[in-house]
Amino acid sequence: MKPLNQVVSATPPSGIRRLFDIASQMQDVISLGVGEPDFVTPWRIREAAIYALERGYTTYTSNAGLLELREAVCSLQRALYGVEYDPQQETLITVGVSEGLDLALRAIVNPGDEVILLEPCYVSYQPNILFAGGTPVPVASRAEEGFRLRPEAVEAAVTPRTKAIMLCYPNNPTGATQSRVDLQAVVDIAVKHDLYLISDEIYDRLTYVGRHTCVASLEGARERTVLLNGFSKAYAMTGWRIAYACAPRPIAALMTKIHQYTMLCAPHIAQRAALEATLNGENDVREMVADYDRRRRFFVRGLNAIGLDCVEPTGAFYAFPSVRRTGLTSEQFAERLLQEERVAVVPGNAFGASGEGCVRCSYATSMAQLEEALARMRRFMERNRVFAEQEAKATTG
Repeated sequence: MKPLNQVVSATPPSGIRRLFDIASQMQDVISLGVGEPDFVTPWRIREAAIYALERGYTTYTSNAGLLELREAVCSLQRALYGVEYDPQQETLITVGVSEGLDLALRAIVNPGDEVILLEPCYVSYQPNILFAGGTPVPVASRAEEGFRLRPEAVEAAVTPRTKAIMLCYPNNPTGATQSRVDLQAVVDIAVKHDLYLISDEIYDRLTYVGRHTCVASLEGARERTVLLNGFSKAYAMTGWRIAYACAPRPIAALMTKIHQYTMLCAPHIAQRAALEATLNGENDVREMVADYDRRRRFFVRGLNAIGLDCVEPTGAFYAFPSVRRTGLTSEQFAERLLQEERVAVVPGNAFGASGEGCVRCSYATSMAQLEEALARMRRFMERNRVFAEQEAKATTG
């Protein structure tokens, strides 16, 4: 038989899923790995979906999505960040931000184009660039700098083949946010070199320190930025697979064209639920974010207390502690922690080479689960410390 697609064949499976496939076969596992809210979708949103089903809203919508929802999304962006989009020509409802990312890359990238991405970053970014025919160009951020975006490093990565820069703040996996000054500096680089920007802002509402900066609202950004956002995280709607993309008309038109031939439209009932979330879900968002903030401070304090050095995340719902003190790689640490203490975390190298030496822990779970996870991780660290000391004595002896 003739060979299958070489790019897809060469792409490894998701680094998030491998350990969790193992964990799913084990008893009494505390999962700190999958980035999913532990809240049930608020009742008002579920009720809107039930009502939509009862009313028979089970048909296709327009390819771009319900106009009411697009109008509500544009109103929300205007109210939160002062950025204006045309709901009819510049807004597309997508099946999750994942689809929006795929559409944006396929609309922008030609074979051989380079796309700069800031690492550590979500596991799907590099594969999606490759699937679109592009070449990923990683730029590392460092834990000792609080995973700060370094504009000078971004500009150093620009070549004549560079086409776009991908951003994701608040960040998955580090939980880092960025200053308006640094983000504006990256926009200035994009303007200087005539580059596109793809900004994944799915965690925008989960910002705990300061205010979120919408990249498209920055000077010079709007006409070259694809803004991706959705309902999964802030509204606890992961399984609904509903999101949106806002972009200048030429980009939005190409994204919609691809969407027409592949996904057709997002599920009608999910769009009705998302409309309710956008119009009336603000109090629910605030309550959930306040709870995440409480867990964030408790969990990060606990990680540092047991010897896992952790920069305090200022957004999303992830901590990204260093495991270097243990002498283990991130994969060794994650595998041994799962086998020995039944706590599942994600190895940092799943998020790019610069993630090595860290593991991603999601604190989107109950306080009781976080307390038990810390107790188990403490036992693991103490046992590993004794083992390391014995090894050191044996080596020097």
